[in-house]
Amino acid sequence: MNKKLKLIITILIILVIAGLIAYPKVKPLLKEKPKGAVKGNAMMTPGRQVLNVSGYVIKPEQLSEFVKATGTLRPDEEVDMAFETSGKIVSIKFTEGTRVKKGNLLAKINDRPLQAQLEKLLAQKKLTEGKEFRQRSLLDKDAISQESYDQIVTELQTIGADINLIRARISETELRAPFDGIIGLRYLSEGAYATSSTKIAKLIKISPLKIEFSIPERYASEIEIGYPVTFVVDGNSNNYEASVYAVDPKIDIDTRTIVLRALYPNTKEELKSGRYASITLRMSQVENAIAIPSEALIPEMEGEKVFIFKSGKASTVRVNTGLRTESKIQITNGLKFGDTLIVTGILQLRQNLPVVLDTLMNNN
Repeated sequence: MNKKLKLIITILIILVIAGLIAYPKVKPLLKEKPKGAVKGNAMMTPGRQVLNVSGYVIKPEQLSEFVKATGTLRPDEEVDMAFETSGKIVSIKFTEGTRVKKGNLLAKINDRPLQAQLEKLLAQKKLTEGKEFRQRSLLDKDAISQESYDQIVTELQTIGADINLIRARISETELRAPFDGIIGLRYLSEGAYATSSTKIAKLIKISPLKIEFSIPERYASEIEIGYPVTFVVDGNSNNYEASVYAVDPKIDIDTRTIVLRALYPNTKEELKSGRYASITLRMSQVENAIAIPSEALIPEMEGEKVFIFKSGKASTVRVNTGLRTESKIQITNGLKFGDTLIVTGILQLRQNLPVVLDTLMNNN
């Protein structure tokens, strides 16, 4: 029994060793595929490889470069309304959320002490005017000196200046609208004590509206006053048109962008300030351009190239590029109208590789 077991083990060891020796020679034969096998869209034939590709004939196109940006709708005018002086609010003359006209009285604080001072000064002025009249009569008769008359005139002028000062202080107790607009929510009630830093309400003007946004610095030289802008807002499918009215003279060193402001009439006040806006600018436009899909361009260390279909084979062409859009690239040198550009199977292509053009795509 032991002899049989040893024999079996010996035979197995011999077979394993023989297998290890023979495997490297057999391995290449195992990987061979039958002639004419198909891999992807490349058909293998004895001595010839044919690749099925798609392409299109290059025709003149109009190519436009668009810049996308995000911005914010801002009111044409906006101010936090506050008194110029301190005091107790005695009346509020506006209704929240309503329109007001420039100069309308919005609120009033207590001005009784100032009114009393004004009455006192007006009485002094009347008395002094009488003195001045009498002194002038005496001066005409040479009964008093010019110096005496000048003193009473100076006193009268001083009272007049004090009156103007009191009236200016009284005007500070009145809160008036600095421009036409819509008054917002009020933050205080009658009887509250207000100071010059106390905000009473916000006044805004939203016709027209300002659109503030930023674009990359490389476009700074292309933007001019009056440049057209198109924008949309969330929840609204309408396209709105505005025009640039101001360009910040300084580039933001952190974001490398330049801030612009455009003006939208908003005559119907359908848009509110503070909303988010998606903005589109058409920076440049090229007529009769040679444009190819971005995926058809192959970047290399020596430059950029594409493949065209020529006499049943893929032909390499070195190209120079120009304007770029989201999906296409302008070719400024290397291609011409009428060339058939190969747009699929790019990674499998090589110079003079036989190809079959099975699909001719539309380049629009």
